[in-house]
Amino acid sequence: MPATLLTDTVYEHVLALIRRDKLCAGDRLPGEHALAERFGVSRPVVRQALARLRAEGRVTATHGAGHFVGEEPEVKTIDYGPIQGIPDVRGFLEFRCILESESAALAARSRDARLRAAITARRKAMEAARLRGEPGIEEDIAFHAAIARASENRYLIVTIAALTEQTRIAIRLVRELSPQPMLHRGRDVRDEHLRIDEAIAARDADAAREAMTQHLRSGIARLFPRQA
Repeated sequence: MPATLLTDTVYEHVLALIRRDKLCAGDRLPGEHALAERFGVSRPVVRQALARLRAEGRVTATHGAGHFVGEEPEVKTIDYGPIQGIPDVRGFLEFRCILESESAALAARSRDARLRAAITARRKAMEAARLRGEPGIEEDIAFHAAIARASENRYLIVTIAALTEQTRIAIRLVRELSPQPMLHRGRDVRDEHLRIDEAIAARDADAAREAMTQHLRSGIARLFPRQA
């Protein structure tokens, strides 16, 4: 498994550990060596996952003492509520345009090559899922989440994460109700994701912003062809 995907996996495992053990802010996490053994990965992979968690404020570190659970970001308490039918999807996708277009632009400006590489890895995982005949919805969500992480803006990261369930529903509705043939839709979405990835990899913020905007606007057009 590529190192970027291993890092993402450990990142999710640590969050699951915090939830499962009901750890609170200030509680100490197991050390790097213990986490590496628990998850079957190297210590550098654990360090990368912990660095991402620190950037999001989910964990804190004290020199010589280890890592501790951080305060839960306040934005997580925002309850957008469920999507209320088809008309609500349009508003949700427009909201995502505002958030994720700038998220993509910031990701393109990131100096952390590992975060940008994680975006490519997630895109390829999405393509692999589709080649296997799987929906690839979770991989699609992970691709956008990787872009948010590469923005290195914790408010974008946690806000986009808080919208995961709405995003999942919106993707399903666009796929199920779009009048566009599935083969054409899949090809278009694949090309749109590739343009986003390539713009971020090239560190072209303007192109990344435009590619993300076009992708999400195209989602609106696929569901509301007469109103786009």
